[in-house]
Amino acid sequence: MSNTTTASLTIAELREFASFAPCEQRYIKRSLDIGLGRQDAFKLWARDAAETAAIRSQYVVYQELKALRGAIPDESGFEGIDAFIGKLVRVAAFDIVQERIESFSAFRFLYERLLGAEVRPFLPSAFCAASALPQIRPERRKHLLQSISEAAATAPGWSVREPSFYPEWIEKEAA
Repeated sequence: MSNTTTASLTIAELREFASFAPCEQRYIKRSLDIGLGRQDAFKLWARDAAETAAIRSQYVVYQELKALRGAIPDESGFEGIDAFIGKLVRVAAFDIVQERIESFSAFRFLYERLLGAEVRPFLPSAFCAASALPQIRPERRKHLLQSISEAAATAPGWSVREPSFYPEWIEKEAA
């Protein structure tokens, strides 16, 4: 792939991230810090006791990511699909219940980075399953399920290109 194409795709990722609501951006950055082991999320993201508890829970739930990364099934078969989708839906449900992810786009953006490009074919089903759980408030369930486009739900193929933009915390400098 040429440098121009790579730069264009990275710019598209930056634009997509910029289109998310501030609470989604913050949650995605925090989740990447936890899920990829980049930063101490307690020091960086916890503003109060409730957020500290949520981060602690997220660290526990995100322990599943290690197993998920090594268990992504082949798209053409059903070997291992039950265990993989079950765990993926459980982790996705945790993120959705936090009410910081407002759309399939934000969910996909986060999970492509947490699990890699090869998870893309499984994200629509995991998102729909997690969003449709009875633990999700009915009006929120409706909003989430309506956020997935027909094109995303019925895509005939998926890019194998790994994401290149991983948003991070940026320290504000004192003026």
